[in-house]
Amino acid sequence: MMNGTEGDGDRPGDEDGSGDDHVDRLRRQWAVELPDLDTEPMAILGRAFRLSNLVRPSIEATFADFGLDRGEFDVIATLRRSGAPYRLTPTEMYSALMISSGGLTHRLDRLEKAGLIRREKSPRDGRSVLVALSEAGAALAEKAFRTDMASGSSFLQALDGKEREALAALLRKLIAGIESEEARGEDENGG
Repeated sequence: MMNGTEGDGDRPGDEDGSGDDHVDRLRRQWAVELPDLDTEPMAILGRAFRLSNLVRPSIEATFADFGLDRGEFDVIATLRRSGAPYRLTPTEMYSALMISSGGLTHRLDRLEKAGLIRREKSPRDGRSVLVALSEAGAALAEKAFRTDMASGSSFLQALDGKEREALAALLRKLIAGIESEEARGEDENGG
């Protein structure tokens, strides 16, 4: 039987709760209430969710310092990392950002008013539009990203270099497996 302190890969023998994190405490509570239920997914997925919630305010504050919300940063960062000439079609943009075309249009309107992007006619097809990053947008995307990465590095100080590499490799493997399952499901459902 899993009780949240032994045999679950967390901190074996840490029965007094010292060194436990929020997820350990939740798992221990569930072990009392539903002792037959294996809460191992919380050990990984619950921590990923908790981690996201812990760092989100810092990320949002970083982008706010540059006059952006996270969605706006995502747009200019997607254009910036696409490489020169920093232009994409709206379809390429919303596919990369995994948002609706309507959500993208709203972001593009705000960014265009701020002078960070511009909409241009496609040289290949005059009916099509390209979204292009302005010089100001490219500079802002780079500054905001550099600041975000510096902030992110500060959160990783509890791990040494080898631990960071191992964690990144394990997360990559987990995400690749989940993405592969999703793609298989879409193929089976005709999507």
